[in-house]
Amino acid sequence: MEALTGALWGILSAIGLSVLLFVGANRLFDLIVDRWRLFLGLLGALSGAAFFGILAGNRVLDGSSLRWVGVGALLFATMAVLPELLADRRLRVATGVLAGLGVGSVVARAVDSSVRPIVSTRDVLVPVGIAVALYLAVALRRGRIRPGGVLVVVALAWVVGTWLLGDVGGGSATAMAVAVLVPFTLVGAALGSGEQRSRVRRYDLQRKTRVGAFLGPAMFFVILGLVIPLLRTIYLSLHGSKGRVWVGLKNYGDVLANKKSLDLEDWANIFGSRLTHLGIALLVFGLLAGLLIGRRRGRLLEPTASSIGPVSAGVLLLMFAVFASLRGTVMNNLWWVIVVTLLSTVLGLAAAVLADRAKFESVAKSLIFMPMAISFVGAGIIWRFMYIARPPQKPQTGLFNAIWVGLGTMAPSGTGQFTVIAVLGAATVVLAGLAVFGIRRRQSGITIGSAFVALPVLWLLYRILGPGLGGVETGPLGDPIGKPILFVQEGPFNNVWLMVVLIWIQTGFAMVILSAAIKAVPVDLIEAARVDGATDGQVFFHVTLPTIVPTISVIVTALIVLVMKVFDIVRVMTNGNFGTQVIANEMWQRAFTEFNLGLGSALAVVLFLSVVPVMGMNIRRMQRSEV
Repeated sequence: MEALTGALWGILSAIGLSVLLFVGANRLFDLIVDRWRLFLGLLGALSGAAFFGILAGNRVLDGSSLRWVGVGALLFATMAVLPELLADRRLRVATGVLAGLGVGSVVARAVDSSVRPIVSTRDVLVPVGIAVALYLAVALRRGRIRPGGVLVVVALAWVVGTWLLGDVGGGSATAMAVAVLVPFTLVGAALGSGEQRSRVRRYDLQRKTRVGAFLGPAMFFVILGLVIPLLRTIYLSLHGSKGRVWVGLKNYGDVLANKKSLDLEDWANIFGSRLTHLGIALLVFGLLAGLLIGRRRGRLLEPTASSIGPVSAGVLLLMFAVFASLRGTVMNNLWWVIVVTLLSTVLGLAAAVLADRAKFESVAKSLIFMPMAISFVGAGIIWRFMYIARPPQKPQTGLFNAIWVGLGTMAPSGTGQFTVIAVLGAATVVLAGLAVFGIRRRQSGITIGSAFVALPVLWLLYRILGPGLGGVETGPLGDPIGKPILFVQEGPFNNVWLMVVLIWIQTGFAMVILSAAIKAVPVDLIEAARVDGATDGQVFFHVTLPTIVPTISVIVTALIVLVMKVFDIVRVMTNGNFGTQVIANEMWQRAFTEFNLGLGSALAVVLFLSVVPVMGMNIRRMQRSEV
């Protein structure tokens, strides 16, 4: 109860403080037009108090924290107001420089000597050069370069180079002076470099500051939590394992040239793989089906379920053949991205279409969407139990291996085998009946689809009547014992079994989004197509599908970003062993297990660069849709 009460008071205090800050900021901005110097003084005092308060919170001040906070408020207020008291621009710049030197000297005195930074010329010049180049590029595009803006950018980059990129602690007094005096001097010069603001310019500033009151806190935390760590990671990726020795692009070479990351030696096995042959056969089958159906309907190639299904399965098998022969961490990530994105989208689309026609639509959608409520770690643990393979002499506790071994150890003339044969035989009869129905009604799609679905059923029937279906081997005494499948341990297709977990989770996400898109398709278009004599399949492929293409592209890009960063499932189920390593898990191992900061940071940058183009495409598409 005490913990709950404390949490409640903390929430109420946070809300009250937020409201107070918001109201106070608005009252402060009200002073801009009529009481400009008072506004500058208050803003400087608040900035100084906040700056020294942060230093006090990190326990780096030498002496009384409260005293230094008061001194900082006074000094920052003085530095902000003094240049505004002078009309001559040169005197204002000189006054700003002197004020900045004074404030920097006090800061250098206030900070404890144990946190002096070790300043490196390269660490300072590189961020300064990058920051100035970026600022000039943006300023030239806008058509105006402000000297004060350049000075502020250099000051911020100087702070990044001296305090964030370098090592803190053990530096000299000179290094401390360079790290502190230079940025404060530049800020003071920037405050005095601009012209005195007229009343019209103050109105414009007041409008902009009110916008900043809403965006400022969010941008601050974005910079603090994303931008600065990104710059730090890029910096570390160019250094050695301890993050101190400059190695340039060596870490990136290790990532891309290492056979554990990219191994293309077995590329010739692609052409001899049975998956390749079967994939080509399915492609030919689907294309012939499309040509046959299209010929009957007066088209060159007709997209129907009977043609698209075999073609999609053929493409999927060809991809499996390629990625099974080309190994490595990078190839595993590409395999994950293509397979999970493709299957999650296709299965989600199929579930959306079928669920919309189901009698219990809400129940069906809830069951399919339910895995989204499970974390990736929880889903990995669940499926790990389903994939468990125990030694052949022991009972199988994994669901899949229990079924597999159970089928293999069934008596040849027992009830279990008879039941399986009966089920497969009934399925064959039903599919044969559908094929005959399609022939009689001249519905090529039904005939071809039934034949395509019947192929795996006939193969299973052949296996149980001939070589046998299920995992079994002969024991030392001649009795049959179970032969489980090593789903997780046997490569390269153990990667696919891991992908099943993420497909199981993300299919519900795709289904919900696509179901909403399908319901938003204008009814007039569908009714017009039906009046023209279009079948359900033609309505879907020629009306519904083209209409929801923008929604499909959103789902695809979102899944690509998600799958590219996959970590939890691999970490829980294999930890990257047995040829299942992915970039995110390897980054974790290199950085936090082997403590190789350089290589781990390089992997993080590679992962970031692979995600950025997809996010850029998504943002650009959203911007075009708003126009």
